[in-house]
Amino acid sequence: MMNVTDLATSTPITDLLAKAGQGDAASLDRLFPLVYRELHKLAHRCLRSNHPGQTLQTTALIHEAYLRLIGGSVSWNDRVHFLAIAARAMRLVLVDTMRAQGRQKRGGGRLQVTLEDALLASEPDQSILALDEALTRLAEFDPRKSRVVELHYFGGLTWEEIAAELGISVATVHRDLRLAKAWLTQELR
Repeated sequence: MMNVTDLATSTPITDLLAKAGQGDAASLDRLFPLVYRELHKLAHRCLRSNHPGQTLQTTALIHEAYLRLIGGSVSWNDRVHFLAIAARAMRLVLVDTMRAQGRQKRGGGRLQVTLEDALLASEPDQSILALDEALTRLAEFDPRKSRVVELHYFGGLTWEEIAAELGISVATVHRDLRLAKAWLTQELR
């Protein structure tokens, strides 16, 4: 496995991200095959509780998130930064899809779930929505803790990668995750 320094230094992906950030369309075309495997891992993690009735598939999540990534005006610093933004894009695609399904099926309603339930739920649409709402509330008063949770649980980034992305220590990542998990557990009850 690469260390954090390798992730943030010059690689073909980092170089293509820089060119793509400057508007080079050819770089975007070359970028997708290089990041596809990592986007697939992220998407699979987001959809790991694949259950009957879930309509969003891994490939569809990857493509929808990628379209959002290239459609915005984001300047990516490096591969880890790109994956962090991809994790957020996938979370938003997943939440938007679940909200649309919830409107069609049940008309909404809140559920009591734990953080683990939200991530490994038998009905991912409702628990993902509950977790998203709780993360949004957490972000209102502590954006960093919300971002650490998002990067770890949705993005699958290691503590070291999160620390590098956010410019904090690994110990701070661990502390933020522990405190955020306690807060989210209480909030999801």
